[in-house]
Amino acid sequence: MAVSAATVSAALSLLQRRGRLASMAAAATLSYSAASSSLGSLRGPARGCCSAVRGYSSEAKAGEEELRVRYLDDEHKGADLKERAKMHSSEVSSFVSKARATINDLANLPVPTIAAIDGIALGGGLELALACDIRVAVTSAKMGLVETKLAIIPGAGGTQRLPRTIGVSLAKELIFSARVVDGDEAKSIGLISHVVEQNEEGDAAYRRALVLAREFLPQGPVAMRVAKLAINQGMEVDMLTGLAIEEACYAQTIPTKDRIEGLLAFKEKRPPRYKGE
Repeated sequence: MAVSAATVSAALSLLQRRGRLASMAAAATLSYSAASSSLGSLRGPARGCCSAVRGYSSEAKAGEEELRVRYLDDEHKGADLKERAKMHSSEVSSFVSKARATINDLANLPVPTIAAIDGIALGGGLELALACDIRVAVTSAKMGLVETKLAIIPGAGGTQRLPRTIGVSLAKELIFSARVVDGDEAKSIGLISHVVEQNEEGDAAYRRALVLAREFLPQGPVAMRVAKLAINQGMEVDMLTGLAIEEACYAQTIPTKDRIEGLLAFKEKRPPRYKGE
């Protein structure tokens, strides 16, 4: 799993309920904290660290900060292939196993996640992005699973998530060739959902991801959680089983206070105030 030190992929997410903190470290270190409703945002180039700090509900309190961003520099920037070359084979296996487990944890978060790619996401950086629900990139971004150039294969989910995202044949082509694609090509093959031109600040993908995040924020947290669960599990089974999963997930929303609040808000012509209950 190779990750450029200049990686600017970001995992945007809201984590856990009721202010619980969680942190993850993959090829680069990304810190996540609880934020509001169903989706918050994190921007972490392989050097970035950010946290969103609000309770798990759809209500924002006046003057409360939604997001803090800081950059990790020097020795904290990201994966180092020179360092990897010095590892014993047993250390490599352990490192990749931990990276795989961390990325799986990201994929299994019970909230929507967005990856904002403002630069280079190669190897593990792209595997991290593939674990997110939605990916946004700038036209100048560079993405690829390039491990075969190093006589290895993607080891943190890339061989499984890429074909599920863009199709088996095209995924094989990209992995076999170790090809790197830019934002426009990534959009054309379905690797990312949105592509934007980079801005002077170098954070255009991040800003576009925030726009998406704000579209998600007002929705019911329980509904968002079970919708993601229904989609993720349904994609792994046949249609009949998938419909049964949908039915079971829908049933989880029926007894919630949020469902009643949604109906009342509609009747009273006001925005709903969801609590995740």
